Amino acid sequence: MKKKLVSAVLAGLGLGSLTVNCAKAPENNAQKTPVQEIAVEVFNRGTDGGRSDPTKNNYTDWIQKKLLEEERIKVAFISVPRSDEVPSLNNMMAAGNPPDICLTYDLGLISNFRDLGGLYDMAPNIGKLMPDLDKFLGEDPMLPGRRFILRAKDPQTSAVYSIPARRMNTARLNTFIRKDWLDKLGLPLPATTQEFYQAMAAFKKNDPGGVGRDRVIPMVSNKNARWNFGNLLESFIDPNITIKDEWVNTVADRSYLLPGYKEGVRFLNKMYNEGLIDPDFPLYTSDDEPFARLKSGVAGSYQHNYDMLYRDSPGVLRDLQANVPGGEFAVIDPFHHPSGKTIKYAYDAAGVFFFIPKSSKAPEAAMRYVNWLSRFENMNFIQLGPEGIGYDLINGIPKVKPAPGLWIQNSPQNIDYTLPINGLELGDPAKNMQALANSYNCDPKLIYDAYELSLKNARPLPVIPVVLSAAGPVQQTLIDLGDVLMAESIKCPPASFDQTWDQGIQNWLSAGAEIVRNERAAKYIDP
Repeated sequence: MKKKLVSAVLAGLGLGSLTVNCAKAPENNAQKTPVQEIAVEVFNRGTDGGRSDPTKNNYTDWIQKKLLEEERIKVAFISVPRSDEVPSLNNMMAAGNPPDICLTYDLGLISNFRDLGGLYDMAPNIGKLMPDLDKFLGEDPMLPGRRFILRAKDPQTSAVYSIPARRMNTARLNTFIRKDWLDKLGLPLPATTQEFYQAMAAFKKNDPGGVGRDRVIPMVSNKNARWNFGNLLESFIDPNITIKDEWVNTVADRSYLLPGYKEGVRFLNKMYNEGLIDPDFPLYTSDDEPFARLKSGVAGSYQHNYDMLYRDSPGVLRDLQANVPGGEFAVIDPFHHPSGKTIKYAYDAAGVFFFIPKSSKAPEAAMRYVNWLSRFENMNFIQLGPEGIGYDLINGIPKVKPAPGLWIQNSPQNIDYTLPINGLELGDPAKNMQALANSYNCDPKLIYDAYELSLKNARPLPVIPVVLSAAGPVQQTLIDLGDVLMAESIKCPPASFDQTWDQGIQNWLSAGAEIVRNERAAKYIDP
Protein backbone atom coordinates (compact mmCIF):
# COMPACT_ATOMS: atom_id res chain seq x y z
CA MET A 1 0.00 0.00 0.00
CA LYS A 2 2.80 2.40 0.92
CA LYS A 3 4.63 1.61 -2.34
CA LYS A 4 1.48 2.34 -4.31
CA LEU A 5 1.05 5.68 -2.53
CA VAL A 6 4.65 6.70 -3.18
CA SER A 7 4.30 5.62 -6.81
CA ALA A 8 1.17 7.73 -7.18
CA VAL A 9 2.87 10.75 -5.68
CA LEU A 10 5.93 10.26 -7.88
CA ALA A 11 3.72 9.95 -10.94
CA GLY A 12 1.99 13.20 -10.09
CA LEU A 13 5.24 14.97 -9.36
CA GLY A 14 6.96 13.57 -12.42
CA LEU A 15 5.06 15.81 -14.77
CA GLY A 16 8.04 18.15 -14.65
CA SER A 17 7.91 21.91 -14.78
CA LEU A 18 7.60 24.58 -17.39
CA THR A 19 9.45 27.68 -16.25
CA VAL A 20 8.10 30.82 -17.88
CA ASN A 21 10.17 33.98 -18.17
CA CYS A 22 7.87 36.40 -16.39
CA ALA A 23 10.14 38.87 -14.67
CA LYS A 24 8.37 42.18 -14.11
CA ALA A 25 8.59 44.49 -17.10
CA PRO A 26 9.50 48.17 -16.81
CA GLU A 27 6.59 50.27 -15.57
CA ASN A 28 6.04 52.02 -18.91
CA ASN A 29 6.00 48.68 -20.71
CA ALA A 30 3.68 46.88 -18.31
CA GLN A 31 0.76 46.52 -20.71
CA LYS A 32 3.00 44.67 -23.19
CA THR A 33 3.85 41.99 -20.64
CA PRO A 34 1.87 38.81 -21.37
CA VAL A 35 -0.79 37.98 -18.79
CA GLN A 36 0.08 34.89 -16.81
CA GLU A 37 -2.29 32.74 -14.79
CA ILE A 38 -1.65 31.17 -11.40
CA ALA A 39 -3.73 29.31 -8.84
CA VAL A 40 -3.28 29.87 -5.10
CA GLU A 41 -4.40 27.66 -2.22
CA VAL A 42 -6.68 29.25 0.36
CA PHE A 43 -7.95 27.56 3.52
CA ASN A 44 -11.66 26.80 3.70
CA ARG A 45 -12.74 27.19 7.33
CA GLY A 46 -16.40 26.42 6.69
CA THR A 47 -19.27 28.88 6.78
CA ASP A 48 -20.00 28.77 10.53
CA GLY A 49 -20.06 32.23 12.06
CA GLY A 50 -21.01 33.98 8.82
CA ARG A 51 -17.92 33.18 6.80
CA SER A 52 -17.94 33.68 3.04
CA ASP A 53 -16.78 31.57 0.11
CA PRO A 54 -12.97 31.79 0.44
CA THR A 55 -12.54 31.72 -3.35
CA LYS A 56 -15.05 34.44 -4.20
CA ASN A 57 -15.61 37.50 -2.04
CA ASN A 58 -14.75 41.19 -2.03
CA TYR A 59 -11.15 40.55 -0.97
CA THR A 60 -10.48 38.01 -3.69
CA ASP A 61 -12.08 40.37 -6.23
CA TRP A 62 -9.86 43.24 -5.05
CA ILE A 63 -6.71 41.09 -5.22
CA GLN A 64 -7.56 39.78 -8.67
CA LYS A 65 -8.26 43.22 -10.15
CA LYS A 66 -5.27 45.04 -8.65
CA LEU A 67 -2.83 42.19 -9.31
CA LEU A 68 -3.85 42.02 -12.95
CA GLU A 69 -3.42 45.77 -13.37
CA GLU A 70 -0.05 45.99 -11.64
CA GLU A 71 1.64 42.66 -12.36
CA ARG A 72 -0.25 41.27 -15.34
CA ILE A 73 -1.02 38.16 -13.30
CA LYS A 74 -4.44 36.52 -13.23
CA VAL A 75 -5.00 34.62 -10.00
CA ALA A 76 -7.60 32.01 -9.09
CA PHE A 77 -8.08 30.69 -5.56
CA ILE A 78 -8.34 26.98 -4.80
CA SER A 79 -10.19 26.02 -1.62
CA VAL A 80 -8.62 23.43 0.71
CA PRO A 81 -10.32 22.44 4.00
CA ARG A 82 -8.23 23.75 6.92
CA SER A 83 -8.92 20.61 8.94
CA ASP A 84 -7.81 18.33 6.09
CA GLU A 85 -4.99 20.34 4.53
CA VAL A 86 -2.44 17.51 4.67
CA PRO A 87 -4.45 14.75 2.92
CA SER A 88 -5.84 17.33 0.48
CA LEU A 89 -2.37 18.50 -0.53
CA ASN A 90 -1.17 14.90 -0.75
CA ASN A 91 -4.01 14.08 -3.10
CA MET A 92 -3.47 17.13 -5.31
CA MET A 93 0.28 16.59 -5.51
CA ALA A 94 -0.19 12.91 -6.33
CA ALA A 95 -2.67 13.80 -9.07
CA GLY A 96 -0.26 16.37 -10.50
CA ASN A 97 -2.74 19.26 -10.24
CA PRO A 98 -1.83 21.31 -7.16
CA PRO A 99 -2.15 25.11 -7.11
CA ASP A 100 0.91 27.12 -8.13
CA ILE A 101 1.21 28.33 -4.53
CA CYS A 102 0.46 25.93 -1.69
CA LEU A 103 0.58 26.62 2.02
CA THR A 104 0.84 24.44 5.10
CA TYR A 105 1.96 24.49 8.71
CA ASP A 106 3.28 20.93 8.31
CA LEU A 107 7.03 20.96 7.61
CA GLY A 108 7.10 17.16 7.38
CA LEU A 109 4.72 17.37 4.45
CA ILE A 110 6.99 19.85 2.69
CA SER A 111 10.07 17.71 3.28
CA ASN A 112 8.31 14.70 1.77
CA PHE A 113 7.37 16.61 -1.38
CA ARG A 114 10.94 17.95 -1.56
CA ASP A 115 12.50 14.51 -1.28
CA LEU A 116 10.19 13.18 -3.98
CA GLY A 117 11.46 15.90 -6.31
CA GLY A 118 8.13 17.70 -6.38
CA LEU A 119 9.09 21.25 -5.34
CA TYR A 120 10.40 24.24 -7.25
CA ASP A 121 13.69 25.72 -5.99
CA MET A 122 13.09 29.43 -5.40
CA ALA A 123 16.69 30.24 -4.40
CA PRO A 124 17.98 31.38 -7.84
CA ASN A 125 15.16 33.93 -8.18
CA ILE A 126 14.66 35.19 -4.63
CA GLY A 127 16.92 38.21 -5.05
CA LYS A 128 15.41 39.14 -8.42
CA LEU A 129 11.73 38.46 -7.81
CA MET A 130 11.25 38.83 -4.06
CA PRO A 131 13.12 41.95 -2.86
CA ASP A 132 10.02 43.36 -1.11
CA LEU A 133 9.38 40.07 0.67
CA ASP A 134 12.99 39.82 1.84
CA LYS A 135 12.90 43.38 3.16
CA PHE A 136 9.64 42.74 4.98
CA LEU A 137 10.68 39.45 6.57
CA GLY A 138 14.09 40.78 7.66
CA GLU A 139 16.38 38.79 9.94
CA ASP A 140 15.32 35.46 11.42
CA PRO A 141 14.53 36.11 15.12
CA MET A 142 15.39 32.50 16.00
CA LEU A 143 18.60 32.28 13.94
CA PRO A 144 20.52 35.56 14.33
CA GLY A 145 22.56 36.55 11.30
CA ARG A 146 20.32 34.67 8.88
CA ARG A 147 17.65 36.13 6.62
CA PHE A 148 14.17 34.97 7.52
CA ILE A 149 13.37 34.32 3.86
CA LEU A 150 16.09 31.64 3.99
CA ARG A 151 14.75 29.83 7.09
CA ALA A 152 14.28 26.62 5.07
CA LYS A 153 17.53 26.90 3.07
CA ASP A 154 19.32 23.59 2.54
CA PRO A 155 22.82 24.03 4.02
CA GLN A 156 24.29 21.54 1.53
CA THR A 157 22.67 22.62 -1.74
CA SER A 158 21.50 26.18 -0.84
CA ALA A 159 18.10 25.31 -2.35
CA VAL A 160 15.01 27.02 -0.91
CA TYR A 161 11.83 25.01 -1.38
CA SER A 162 9.60 26.86 1.10
CA ILE A 163 9.40 30.28 2.76
CA PRO A 164 7.68 31.13 6.05
CA ALA A 165 5.22 33.85 6.84
CA ARG A 166 6.23 36.25 9.58
CA ARG A 167 4.13 35.57 12.65
CA MET A 168 3.49 38.90 14.37
CA ASN A 169 1.78 37.37 17.38
CA THR A 170 3.39 34.32 18.98
CA ALA A 171 0.63 33.76 21.57
CA ARG A 172 -0.50 30.16 21.16
CA LEU A 173 -3.02 28.50 23.50
CA ASN A 174 -5.34 29.55 26.29
CA THR A 175 -7.77 27.83 28.62
CA PHE A 176 -11.27 29.32 28.62
CA ILE A 177 -13.73 28.77 31.46
CA ARG A 178 -17.33 29.78 32.15
CA LYS A 179 -16.84 32.56 34.68
CA ASP A 180 -20.58 32.93 35.22
CA TRP A 181 -20.68 29.30 36.34
CA LEU A 182 -17.84 29.89 38.77
CA ASP A 183 -19.61 32.97 40.13
CA LYS A 184 -22.82 31.02 40.73
CA LEU A 185 -20.84 28.44 42.71
CA GLY A 186 -18.86 31.07 44.62
CA LEU A 187 -15.59 29.77 43.18
CA PRO A 188 -12.60 31.91 42.15
CA LEU A 189 -10.84 31.62 38.82
CA PRO A 190 -8.70 28.46 39.17
CA ALA A 191 -5.06 29.32 39.89
CA THR A 192 -3.66 25.79 40.17
CA THR A 193 -4.15 22.46 38.44
CA GLN A 194 -5.98 21.12 41.48
CA GLU A 195 -8.32 24.12 41.59
CA PHE A 196 -9.10 23.60 37.90
CA TYR A 197 -9.93 19.94 38.56
CA GLN A 198 -12.15 20.92 41.50
CA ALA A 199 -13.98 23.48 39.36
CA MET A 200 -14.68 20.88 36.66
CA ALA A 201 -15.96 18.45 39.30
CA ALA A 202 -18.17 21.20 40.75
CA PHE A 203 -19.59 21.98 37.29
CA LYS A 204 -20.51 18.33 36.84
CA LYS A 205 -22.01 17.92 40.29
CA ASN A 206 -23.91 21.18 40.63
CA ASP A 207 -24.92 22.07 37.05
CA PRO A 208 -24.57 25.84 37.60
CA GLY A 209 -25.92 26.58 34.12
CA GLY A 210 -29.14 24.69 34.78
CA VAL A 211 -28.78 22.64 31.61
CA GLY A 212 -29.37 19.29 33.29
CA ARG A 213 -26.78 17.10 34.97
CA ASP A 214 -26.94 14.59 32.16
CA ARG A 215 -26.13 17.34 29.62
CA VAL A 216 -23.47 19.43 31.33
CA ILE A 217 -19.98 18.88 29.86
CA PRO A 218 -17.19 20.35 32.00
CA MET A 219 -14.49 19.99 29.27
CA VAL A 220 -14.90 19.74 25.49
CA SER A 221 -12.44 18.74 22.81
CA ASN A 222 -12.31 17.28 19.33
CA LYS A 223 -10.20 14.29 18.31
CA ASN A 224 -7.06 16.46 18.36
CA ALA A 225 -6.74 16.07 22.12
CA ARG A 226 -3.04 16.96 22.23
CA TRP A 227 -4.10 20.47 21.06
CA ASN A 228 -7.39 20.93 22.89
CA PHE A 229 -5.80 19.90 26.19
CA GLY A 230 -2.42 21.34 25.24
CA ASN A 231 -1.74 23.72 28.12
CA LEU A 232 -2.71 21.11 30.69
CA LEU A 233 -0.65 18.34 29.07
CA GLU A 234 2.45 20.47 28.49
CA SER A 235 2.46 21.61 32.11
CA PHE A 236 3.53 18.08 33.08
CA ILE A 237 6.68 18.13 30.88
CA ASP A 238 9.94 18.18 32.83
CA PRO A 239 10.99 21.87 32.86
CA ASN A 240 14.66 20.89 33.10
CA ILE A 241 14.74 19.02 29.80
CA THR A 242 17.72 19.92 27.62
CA ILE A 243 17.30 21.66 24.27
CA LYS A 244 18.66 18.58 22.51
CA ASP A 245 16.33 16.13 24.24
CA GLU A 246 13.34 18.39 23.66
CA TRP A 247 14.09 18.84 19.96
CA VAL A 248 15.05 15.24 19.25
CA ASN A 249 11.98 13.81 20.96
CA THR A 250 9.38 16.22 19.56
CA VAL A 251 8.19 14.08 16.67
CA ALA A 252 5.53 15.15 14.16
CA ASP A 253 4.96 18.22 16.34
CA ARG A 254 3.84 15.88 19.14
CA SER A 255 5.28 15.86 22.67
CA TYR A 256 4.33 12.28 23.51
CA LEU A 257 7.95 11.21 24.10
CA LEU A 258 8.92 14.08 26.40
CA PRO A 259 9.42 13.20 30.09
CA GLY A 260 6.29 13.90 32.13
CA TYR A 261 3.84 14.08 29.23
CA LYS A 262 2.46 10.63 30.02
CA GLU A 263 1.44 11.87 33.47
CA GLY A 264 -0.53 14.67 31.88
CA VAL A 265 -2.46 12.10 29.85
CA ARG A 266 -2.98 10.06 33.03
CA PHE A 267 -4.54 13.14 34.62
CA LEU A 268 -6.94 13.46 31.67
CA ASN A 269 -7.74 9.76 32.01
CA LYS A 270 -8.80 10.39 35.59
CA MET A 271 -11.00 13.31 34.56
CA TYR A 272 -12.58 11.37 31.70
CA ASN A 273 -13.47 8.44 33.93
CA GLU A 274 -15.10 10.86 36.36
CA GLY A 275 -17.32 12.22 33.59
CA LEU A 276 -15.56 15.57 33.26
CA ILE A 277 -14.69 15.29 29.55
CA ASP A 278 -17.10 15.00 26.61
CA PRO A 279 -17.32 11.22 26.10
CA ASP A 280 -17.64 11.58 22.32
CA PHE A 281 -14.59 13.79 21.73
CA PRO A 282 -12.72 11.23 19.55
CA LEU A 283 -15.61 11.29 17.08
CA TYR A 284 -15.39 15.02 16.43
CA THR A 285 -13.28 15.65 13.35
CA SER A 286 -13.44 19.46 13.51
CA ASP A 287 -14.11 22.32 15.92
CA ASP A 288 -17.76 22.52 14.89
CA GLU A 289 -19.01 20.11 17.57
CA PRO A 290 -17.12 21.67 20.52
CA PHE A 291 -18.14 25.14 19.32
CA ALA A 292 -21.79 24.06 19.18
CA ARG A 293 -21.66 22.86 22.78
CA LEU A 294 -19.95 26.04 23.94
CA LYS A 295 -22.44 28.23 22.10
CA SER A 296 -25.46 26.36 23.45
CA GLY A 297 -24.22 26.81 27.01
CA VAL A 298 -23.70 23.18 28.07
CA ALA A 299 -19.87 23.23 28.17
CA GLY A 300 -17.70 24.66 30.93
CA SER A 301 -14.17 24.92 29.51
CA TYR A 302 -12.13 24.66 26.35
CA GLN A 303 -8.50 25.02 25.28
CA HIS A 304 -7.70 26.45 21.86
CA ASN A 305 -5.99 29.38 20.12
CA TYR A 306 -5.39 32.13 22.64
CA ASP A 307 -8.29 34.28 21.34
CA MET A 308 -10.52 31.69 19.69
CA LEU A 309 -13.70 32.09 21.73
CA TYR A 310 -13.58 35.89 21.41
CA ARG A 311 -13.31 35.95 17.62
CA ASP A 312 -16.24 37.29 15.61
CA SER A 313 -15.88 34.21 13.46
CA PRO A 314 -16.89 31.59 14.60
CA GLY A 315 -18.59 33.86 17.15
CA VAL A 316 -18.59 31.55 20.19
CA LEU A 317 -18.88 34.28 22.85
CA ARG A 318 -21.42 36.22 20.81
CA ASP A 319 -23.65 33.18 20.28
CA LEU A 320 -23.30 32.02 23.89
CA GLN A 321 -24.53 35.39 25.12
CA ALA A 322 -27.42 35.27 22.64
CA ASN A 323 -28.41 31.83 23.94
CA VAL A 324 -27.49 32.36 27.59
CA PRO A 325 -27.84 35.97 28.81
CA GLY A 326 -24.97 36.67 31.17
CA GLY A 327 -22.82 33.86 29.78
CA GLU A 328 -19.16 34.73 30.13
CA PHE A 329 -15.77 33.19 29.28
CA ALA A 330 -12.58 34.06 31.13
CA VAL A 331 -9.05 32.96 30.33
CA ILE A 332 -7.02 31.27 33.04
CA ASP A 333 -3.45 30.04 33.44
CA PRO A 334 -3.69 27.50 36.26
CA PHE A 335 -1.46 24.66 35.11
CA HIS A 336 1.83 24.24 36.93
CA HIS A 337 4.38 21.48 36.83
CA PRO A 338 4.57 19.63 40.16
CA SER A 339 7.86 21.50 40.73
CA GLY A 340 5.90 24.75 40.69
CA LYS A 341 7.04 26.02 37.29
CA THR A 342 4.58 27.01 34.60
CA ILE A 343 5.25 25.16 31.36
CA LYS A 344 3.74 26.13 28.04
CA TYR A 345 4.81 26.74 24.48
CA ALA A 346 4.61 29.88 22.37
CA TYR A 347 4.63 29.88 18.60
CA ASP A 348 7.82 30.23 16.62
CA ALA A 349 8.00 33.48 14.62
CA ALA A 350 7.65 31.36 11.46
CA GLY A 351 3.98 30.97 10.65
CA VAL A 352 2.52 29.16 7.69
CA PHE A 353 5.01 28.10 4.99
CA PHE A 354 4.29 28.44 1.28
CA PHE A 355 5.84 26.41 -1.51
CA ILE A 356 5.61 26.16 -5.29
CA PRO A 357 5.12 22.69 -6.79
CA LYS A 358 7.51 21.74 -9.57
CA SER A 359 4.49 21.10 -11.77
CA SER A 360 3.71 24.84 -11.77
CA LYS A 361 3.69 26.35 -15.27
CA ALA A 362 4.34 29.83 -13.90
CA PRO A 363 6.65 29.57 -10.87
CA GLU A 364 8.17 33.00 -11.36
CA ALA A 365 4.72 34.60 -11.56
CA ALA A 366 3.89 32.79 -8.32
CA MET A 367 6.98 34.30 -6.66
CA ARG A 368 6.06 37.76 -7.98
CA TYR A 369 2.57 37.34 -6.51
CA VAL A 370 3.90 36.72 -2.99
CA ASN A 371 6.31 39.63 -3.40
CA TRP A 372 3.34 41.83 -4.42
CA LEU A 373 1.47 40.75 -1.31
CA SER A 374 4.38 41.84 0.90
CA ARG A 375 4.09 45.50 -0.15
CA PHE A 376 2.53 47.46 2.69
CA GLU A 377 -0.30 49.04 0.70
CA ASN A 378 -1.50 45.65 -0.51
CA MET A 379 -1.03 43.78 2.74
CA ASN A 380 -2.62 46.56 4.78
CA PHE A 381 -5.81 46.69 2.70
CA ILE A 382 -6.27 42.92 2.76
CA GLN A 383 -5.77 42.89 6.54
CA LEU A 384 -8.18 45.75 7.29
CA GLY A 385 -10.52 46.21 4.34
CA PRO A 386 -11.84 49.63 3.32
CA GLU A 387 -12.06 52.38 5.91
CA GLY A 388 -15.61 52.84 7.16
CA ILE A 389 -16.52 49.26 6.26
CA GLY A 390 -13.78 47.07 7.70
CA TYR A 391 -12.50 49.56 10.24
CA ASP A 392 -12.73 53.09 11.60
CA LEU A 393 -9.62 55.17 12.24
CA ILE A 394 -9.59 56.41 15.85
CA ASN A 395 -6.65 58.52 17.02
CA GLY A 396 -4.56 57.07 14.25
CA ILE A 397 -5.33 53.45 15.23
CA PRO A 398 -7.61 51.26 13.10
CA LYS A 399 -10.56 49.87 14.99
CA VAL A 400 -11.73 46.83 13.08
CA LYS A 401 -15.45 46.27 13.14
CA PRO A 402 -17.71 43.45 11.97
CA ALA A 403 -17.82 43.83 8.21
CA PRO A 404 -21.01 43.21 6.25
CA GLY A 405 -21.63 40.61 3.57
CA LEU A 406 -18.70 39.77 1.36
CA TRP A 407 -16.35 42.05 3.30
CA ILE A 408 -16.36 39.65 6.26
CA GLN A 409 -12.95 38.16 7.06
CA ASN A 410 -12.90 34.38 7.24
CA SER A 411 -9.71 34.42 9.35
CA PRO A 412 -8.21 37.07 11.66
CA GLN A 413 -6.61 39.83 9.58
CA ASN A 414 -7.30 37.65 6.54
CA ILE A 415 -4.19 35.56 7.21
CA ASP A 416 -5.35 33.03 4.63
CA TYR A 417 -4.68 35.61 1.90
CA THR A 418 -1.71 37.52 3.35
CA LEU A 419 0.86 34.79 2.73
CA PRO A 420 3.91 36.77 3.93
CA ILE A 421 2.42 37.53 7.34
CA ASN A 422 0.34 36.04 10.13
CA GLY A 423 -1.05 38.94 12.15
CA LEU A 424 -1.55 42.69 11.85
CA GLU A 425 1.37 44.97 11.00
CA LEU A 426 1.12 48.77 11.37
CA GLY A 427 4.83 49.41 11.73
CA ASP A 428 4.77 49.80 15.54
CA PRO A 429 4.38 46.96 18.10
CA ALA A 430 2.29 49.09 20.50
CA LYS A 431 -0.05 50.15 17.69
CA ASN A 432 -0.24 46.54 16.52
CA MET A 433 -1.40 45.38 19.94
CA GLN A 434 -3.86 48.23 20.39
CA ALA A 435 -5.34 47.69 16.95
CA LEU A 436 -5.47 43.93 17.56
CA ALA A 437 -7.37 44.36 20.81
CA ASN A 438 -9.75 46.82 19.17
CA SER A 439 -10.46 44.45 16.30
CA TYR A 440 -12.74 42.17 18.33
CA ASN A 441 -16.41 42.78 19.01
CA CYS A 442 -15.84 42.47 22.76
CA ASP A 443 -14.13 44.37 25.55
CA PRO A 444 -10.50 44.98 24.40
CA LYS A 445 -9.32 44.07 27.90
CA LEU A 446 -10.34 40.47 27.24
CA ILE A 447 -7.87 40.35 24.35
CA TYR A 448 -5.06 42.04 26.30
CA ASP A 449 -5.55 39.55 29.16
CA ALA A 450 -5.73 36.58 26.78
CA TYR A 451 -2.57 37.67 24.98
CA GLU A 452 -0.65 38.24 28.22
CA LEU A 453 -1.67 34.95 29.83
CA SER A 454 -0.88 32.92 26.73
CA LEU A 455 2.69 34.28 26.65
CA LYS A 456 3.29 34.17 30.41
CA ASN A 457 6.35 31.91 30.94
CA ALA A 458 5.92 30.60 27.39
CA ARG A 459 8.69 29.86 24.90
CA PRO A 460 8.91 28.45 21.38
CA LEU A 461 10.41 25.08 20.61
CA PRO A 462 14.06 25.34 19.56
CA VAL A 463 14.84 25.84 15.87
CA ILE A 464 17.74 23.76 14.57
CA PRO A 465 18.84 24.71 11.02
CA VAL A 466 19.17 21.25 9.50
CA VAL A 467 17.33 19.46 6.69
CA LEU A 468 15.15 16.56 7.80
CA SER A 469 13.60 13.89 5.60
CA ALA A 470 12.42 10.97 7.71
CA ALA A 471 9.16 12.50 8.92
CA GLY A 472 7.67 13.29 5.52
CA PRO A 473 6.57 9.80 4.40
CA VAL A 474 5.13 8.90 7.81
CA GLN A 475 3.83 12.28 8.97
CA GLN A 476 0.13 11.64 8.36
CA THR A 477 0.39 8.11 9.75
CA LEU A 478 1.93 9.46 12.96
CA ILE A 479 -0.73 12.15 13.25
CA ASP A 480 -3.56 9.66 12.81
CA LEU A 481 -2.04 7.07 15.13
CA GLY A 482 -1.37 9.81 17.65
CA ASP A 483 -5.05 10.73 17.73
CA VAL A 484 -5.88 7.08 18.38
CA LEU A 485 -3.19 6.82 21.06
CA MET A 486 -4.54 9.85 22.90
CA ALA A 487 -8.19 8.81 22.62
CA GLU A 488 -7.61 5.25 23.83
CA SER A 489 -5.36 6.35 26.68
CA ILE A 490 -7.78 9.00 27.90
CA LYS A 491 -10.84 6.72 27.65
CA CYS A 492 -9.48 3.43 29.02
CA PRO A 493 -10.14 2.32 32.63
CA PRO A 494 -7.56 3.81 35.02
CA ALA A 495 -6.24 0.34 35.84
CA SER A 496 -5.41 -0.19 32.15
CA PHE A 497 -3.82 3.18 31.56
CA ASP A 498 -0.13 2.21 31.74
CA GLN A 499 -0.59 -0.79 29.47
CA THR A 500 -2.67 1.19 26.96
CA TRP A 501 -0.26 4.12 26.82
CA ASP A 502 2.93 2.07 26.70
CA GLN A 503 1.60 -0.21 23.97
CA GLY A 504 0.32 2.78 22.01
CA ILE A 505 3.72 4.47 22.21
CA GLN A 506 5.42 1.29 20.97
CA ASN A 507 3.03 1.16 18.03
CA TRP A 508 3.69 4.82 17.31
CA LEU A 509 7.45 4.31 17.43
CA SER A 510 7.22 1.28 15.17
CA ALA A 511 5.08 3.19 12.67
CA GLY A 512 7.93 5.62 12.02
CA ALA A 513 8.41 7.80 15.08
CA GLU A 514 11.57 5.89 16.04
CA ILE A 515 13.10 6.51 12.62
CA VAL A 516 12.23 10.20 12.84
CA ARG A 517 13.70 10.46 16.31
CA ASN A 518 16.90 8.73 15.25
CA GLU A 519 17.36 11.12 12.33
CA ARG A 520 16.87 14.14 14.58
CA ALA A 521 19.40 12.76 17.05
CA ALA A 522 21.96 12.13 14.29
CA LYS A 523 21.56 15.58 12.71
CA TYR A 524 21.26 17.71 15.84
CA ILE A 525 23.63 20.66 16.14
CA ASP A 526 23.84 23.17 18.96
CA PRO A 527 21.79 26.26 18.08
